[in-house]
Amino acid sequence: MRLDLTGKVALVTGSTQGIGQAIAAGLARAGATVAVNGRKADGVAAAIKSLGDGEFIAAPGDVSTEDGTRQVLDVVPSVDVLVNNLGIFGSQAPLEITDDEWRRYFEVNVLSAVRLTRAYLPGMTERGWGRIQYIASDSAIVTPAEMIHYGMSKTSLLAVSRGFAKHAAGTGVTVNSVIAGPTHTGGVEDFVYELVDKSLPWDQAQREFMLKYRPQSLLQRLIEPEEIANMVVYLASPLSSATTGGALRVDGGYVDAILP
Repeated sequence: MRLDLTGKVALVTGSTQGIGQAIAAGLARAGATVAVNGRKADGVAAAIKSLGDGEFIAAPGDVSTEDGTRQVLDVVPSVDVLVNNLGIFGSQAPLEITDDEWRRYFEVNVLSAVRLTRAYLPGMTERGWGRIQYIASDSAIVTPAEMIHYGMSKTSLLAVSRGFAKHAAGTGVTVNSVIAGPTHTGGVEDFVYELVDKSLPWDQAQREFMLKYRPQSLLQRLIEPEEIANMVVYLASPLSSATTGGALRVDGGYVDAILP
């Protein structure tokens, strides 16, 4: 299959590192001009430098806020592909999660995506082509006891995605969620070491984490960011034209179900 996005403009939120950066690289390899987003201009510039070959636009701004979103929209007023990747996560005892933390997880993980969808979807429908994606998580389906607030936000994204897909019905715009399983990023390494012995070497710490906290994974390892990006690039391409309103799993078989 040839995943050709030549002439398309894509925005990937939270793309200075981890899964977002891998998605930005994948879209650029497919020919898209990719707007790289992060809160700080210097971080965005460093990420673009590390990405190497490809066409990139620096689009700094904290899209979890209205002001930051306007900053991004000023630089990238129109896109063909929107990948709502920005997200925060962390472990917290359920009864210790404060009201402010519940709000923060919703505003960063959910409302940022809603706000950008609201901004870009009308232009896509006018042009008769577009791709919107939300990077969800296995935690949307299998709510982890140690991070209920995170699970709540990812479950919300599945509802948001399905609802906007219905709104875009018949327009040539597709809207989907990608359910990412436990993935190897710098942030996840820190999270793993919150839960297992910090003195363990990484390979051993990862194995202990998967066996104790994610034993249902069929891969029995963390997923690499590029493996998530492969699905996102396909969904962004013209070849995915009949896939919309879906929640597609790249979870290493973590969710024990045939359907999401």
